[in-house]
Amino acid sequence: LKFFFSIILISAITLSCSVKKEKKTILQEKDIESQMIELYEEAYNEFLKGDTIYAAKKFNEAELIFPQSEWAPIAALMTAYVYYADDYYPDAIFELERYQKIYPNHKDKVYAHFLLGMCYYENIIDEKRDLAPLLKSKKQFEIVINEFPETEFAIDAGFKIELINDRLAGKEMYIARHYLKSKKWIPAIKRFKNILDNYQTTIYVEEAIHRLVEIHYIIGL
Repeated sequence: LKFFFSIILISAITLSCSVKKEKKTILQEKDIESQMIELYEEAYNEFLKGDTIYAAKKFNEAELIFPQSEWAPIAALMTAYVYYADDYYPDAIFELERYQKIYPNHKDKVYAHFLLGMCYYENIIDEKRDLAPLLKSKKQFEIVINEFPETEFAIDAGFKIELINDRLAGKEMYIARHYLKSKKWIPAIKRFKNILDNYQTTIYVEEAIHRLVEIHYIIGL
């Protein structure tokens, strides 16, 4: 995330320099780009000062005032990033989903998918009660891996999916143990088999095999 943020800043400086070199015959466009960069830099400086809300407001303002600028989608991404960086996950999710709808073909969409996955991942409170954040997070990381396999984001997404699968398998094991304790053999078998079929690389596989043998022995199969 820091690397991506640095690239955006460097690009902003480069664009600022290129704007200054433009011919005076396109003065109006130059003025728009200059104003866009000023808003962007103001937002960035406020973010460095720790004023997340104001920084997000300025990035959002830059996007809305100059929607045709090439920096508009990046400003939208930065709005989401500053929210994410300060743990405002619902706001970050809203901005990222909006970005995906408005800029579906933008060059940095892989980052949007990855950051959205991180927002859902960090928003996991208790997977035993609510699986939605886990499943939504996994979906975004799978998009990164399947559609952008050559990127560094795909590597990180793979690690995150392994952690998510451990949690999902843990949920299955928790329910399966409950059924086993209650002597509900068939539901227990289904849960243990689900671990073997869908979460083969998790730490719960050995116990799932052991419990399946145990249940089949008990019911005489």
